[in-house]
Amino acid sequence: MSKFWIILSHTYLTRVKTKSFLISTAITLLLIIGLANFQSIIGMFSDESGTEKVVVVDESGTYMEPLQESFAAIDEDIELIPFDGTVDEAQTAVQNEEYNALVAISTNADQLPEATYYANNIADSGNQMAIEQHLQQLKVVIATQQSGIDQATIADIYAPMSFETVALDESAKTQEELSQARGIVYIMLFVLYMAVIIYGQMIATDVATEKSSRVMEILISSASPVTHMFAKIAGVALVGLTQVGLVIAVAYGLIVSKQDEMTGEFFSSFGFENTSPTIFIYAIVFFILGYLLYATLAAMLGSLVSRIEDVNQLLTPMIMLIMVAFFIAMFGLGTPDATFIQITSFIPFFTPMIMFLRVGMLDIPVWEVALSIGILIGTIAVLAYIGAKVYSGGVLMYGRSGSLKDFKKAIRLSKKEK
Repeated sequence: MSKFWIILSHTYLTRVKTKSFLISTAITLLLIIGLANFQSIIGMFSDESGTEKVVVVDESGTYMEPLQESFAAIDEDIELIPFDGTVDEAQTAVQNEEYNALVAISTNADQLPEATYYANNIADSGNQMAIEQHLQQLKVVIATQQSGIDQATIADIYAPMSFETVALDESAKTQEELSQARGIVYIMLFVLYMAVIIYGQMIATDVATEKSSRVMEILISSASPVTHMFAKIAGVALVGLTQVGLVIAVAYGLIVSKQDEMTGEFFSSFGFENTSPTIFIYAIVFFILGYLLYATLAAMLGSLVSRIEDVNQLLTPMIMLIMVAFFIAMFGLGTPDATFIQITSFIPFFTPMIMFLRVGMLDIPVWEVALSIGILIGTIAVLAYIGAKVYSGGVLMYGRSGSLKDFKKAIRLSKKEK
């Protein structure tokens, strides 16, 4: 057992001291800090007033006032400024950057407004759309007045209808609960997806590196290949926990320091308000089981190659499995009760993501969750048993490798070692 801890600690300490670990962790933490202070950062690079100055040439002289009132009611970040000169003069003023844009409004043959928008750069469509929407509303008002339709009637027509969603099943979640669950489920799915790919590849690369440098021969002479494999998996798991722990600690500190700003916005958007603790418990369980499943597979595949260049080739089938599971889960966010989602949640390589999706989005029977976890644990045990045999023979295989056919050769070598 002491050899297990020696290999584990060596794997952990070697990894946390690498430049890739330090740089990736620093970038992730800076990204979190940046997201938490996004509004402040945007404010630093924006104008003091933040108001776009748009000059208006109104040929009829009747549209300017109602248009200004419309913008003032919605509090748009656009200031409409009347211009007494010609359109050409206003265009020159815009080109000289005295104003951000120009809107020339005229009246067509039907006595309705029409407009032309001028700007030095029309790539930013936000202002254009806002002005167009307000002019469209003004056109509707004028057209209804001309036709003699009462404005109150128009308001009733355009008012949104009452549409309420009610679940007849008493155990079903409300629309608000589904929206909150969808946020936390999406975050956990993305974290699991990235962690499995990053740390699974880390394990395979570590094994291949030790084989290519012939360090593996020294290691397996002092400790069994099986001990080495599981110590490697546990060591990389601790590396992942260290990185995730730092991220959680920084995120928690930012949440506490900006609690007043985030409450009602960030929390409600991503499902951190009034979320059942059970979801977080299931998130931890499926995260650990998903990691063990794919980490064992990655260690087994890594033992088959002698060169680091061959790692990605053998890991491709595993990464494809993870990607398929992730895409199915993304589809399931919109239809978590679909039969296809229910069936795939019991497939071991998809279970960590898809069953967690169902647990978070639906109120499913406990026996289904227990069955999926049981199948997943059984698969991990079988994979660990096969992986231990493949690993035992694979670490002794040298030469060019990049085919899954090497499984048989690795198992035969493991039997000879016995």
